[in-house]
Amino acid sequence: MSKYSSLKQAAYKANMRIDELGLVLFTFGNVSAADRDKGVFAIKPSGIAYKDLKPDDMVVVDFDANVIEGNLRPSSDTKTHAVLYKYWPEIGGVAHTHSTYATAWAQSLKDIPILGTTHADHLTADVPCTPPMEDEMIKGDYEYQTGIQILNLFKNRNLSYKEVEMVLVGSHAPFAWGSSADKAVYNSAVLEQIARMAILSLHINPEVSRMKGSLIQKHYERKHGKDAYYGQ
Repeated sequence: MSKYSSLKQAAYKANMRIDELGLVLFTFGNVSAADRDKGVFAIKPSGIAYKDLKPDDMVVVDFDANVIEGNLRPSSDTKTHAVLYKYWPEIGGVAHTHSTYATAWAQSLKDIPILGTTHADHLTADVPCTPPMEDEMIKGDYEYQTGIQILNLFKNRNLSYKEVEMVLVGSHAPFAWGSSADKAVYNSAVLEQIARMAILSLHINPEVSRMKGSLIQKHYERKHGKDAYYGQ
């Protein structure tokens, strides 16, 4: 048995979950699960349909995207995942989908405005969208540069990856992350729901205002503040 069996199983389950949640079509997505102690992560192989996927198919790579174990090519997005793991030391899972509503916002090059409490329960900021990638970056190591593009956005906007666990890559699609692969999938599902609600809200009332600050803070703090009281 591989010493990475449990890590591969975690990555497999998370990948199957984004399929179950309807966040992917065909092979348009991937999830990875990291083992910080070993300095590796397991990720879905490239182009394999979810119905054909098995735990042993997961490919183990290091944080420089070098394959450590696996007979299949890892996801084409592997270098993006690797960049996030390498520079953001407190994440344990990354998910990338082309879910319909979140991707529509990414293609529109728009942040998702914080309009209601569902959004505020998870973050106090608009969901950020990167600008389109510059030509020199596109000509280079594209997937690696996608990771750098995300890092640059968070640096330039002074955002914390521990508080804002999702992003829209302009003209592309969403990425989400968290303390585990399961949390990354959860955040991907939340992002898709927030994106859908925002589109519907703006359709009903194109002049709708951003949610008032005091209400944003109330909903975020009741789940995440020092005196949080949501849940058991």
